[in-house]
Amino acid sequence: MISTSELRKGVAIELDGELWQILDYHHIKMGRGSAQVKIKLRNIKRGQTVERSFQAGDKWPRVQMEHRQVQYLYRDGDDLHFMETESYEQFSIRAEQLDDAIPYLKENMLLDRTSYEGETIGVELPVTVDLKVMASEPGFGGDTQAGARKPATLETGLVIQVPLFVNEGDTIRVDTRTGDYQTRL
Repeated sequence: MISTSELRKGVAIELDGELWQILDYHHIKMGRGSAQVKIKLRNIKRGQTVERSFQAGDKWPRVQMEHRQVQYLYRDGDDLHFMETESYEQFSIRAEQLDDAIPYLKENMLLDRTSYEGETIGVELPVTVDLKVMASEPGFGGDTQAGARKPATLETGLVIQVPLFVNEGDTIRVDTRTGDYQTRL
């Protein structure tokens, strides 16, 4: 069981007979009455996001997920194909299940497969990924405003804001949690 005092982002719980992942939470103490916890949850199977409030001290069953290392192989229409690194067993996941992860996936990348009772729920990306800049406007010497940024299109199609010194052909590191530029390699 997991209580409101043990909440962590990314933890999966069972609520109303369905699997939910905690995206964010806030403890709220009113002037009168007991404290409440406002939780932002994502339905693991359907992808639906909701925000709900609970009384401090509420408890839910913690869901035990199985994690295995997999390799991303390729995309075929709406199917993403993966291979388990231990058994070499291949499987596919529908693109709508991995909406947030797709812009960071590149072929041969290693990820963690998350499954519950034998059913694949999703994949966990590494904290950072290294991606090549495919298109970006050149930065000019007069553009010296502190923290100036420009858009860059990466090899996966993701468009992010990068510093002016990043050029086409550079490889950069991107934080998969926020989608922000970290460093040029």
